[in-house]
Amino acid sequence: MTTISDNRKARFNYEILETFEAGIVLLGTEIKSIRSARLNLNDAYAIVQHNELFLLNAHISPYSHGNQFNHDPLRTRKLLVHGWQIRRLTGSVKEKGVALIPTRAYWKNGRVKIEIGIGKGKQLHDKRQTIKEREWAREKSAILKGGGD
Repeated sequence: MTTISDNRKARFNYEILETFEAGIVLLGTEIKSIRSARLNLNDAYAIVQHNELFLLNAHISPYSHGNQFNHDPLRTRKLLVHGWQIRRLTGSVKEKGVALIPTRAYWKNGRVKIEIGIGKGKQLHDKRQTIKEREWAREKSAILKGGGD
């Protein structure tokens, strides 16, 4: 599985409780743009509407040779999941502070898949702790590389 786009901002702003895989309905020019890695998931989120799952604010840049048949970069796209998964997601989203966040997009058997995470929003002190852990890991690796000088 080759990663197309990774939403690192989601892992910083949300505590990801659980992830699942979803297919996505795309147009031809969108696939061509994705093949050249022109997908951005940073501000994207998913919602459940009428027992269907939709991806909003995912930016797929217009295809350079798409002319009049090009797509809208921020259009709402349908996600393909099983009915039991939608029922489960509907229950979890009703909790306060829980959102459906796309964490990454990748190729699987020639198709684009989106990994959706059930995320609970982090408080400011949790984000600070994440930054401290990241900086400590960076310092630790620098010490180990330097040979303990």
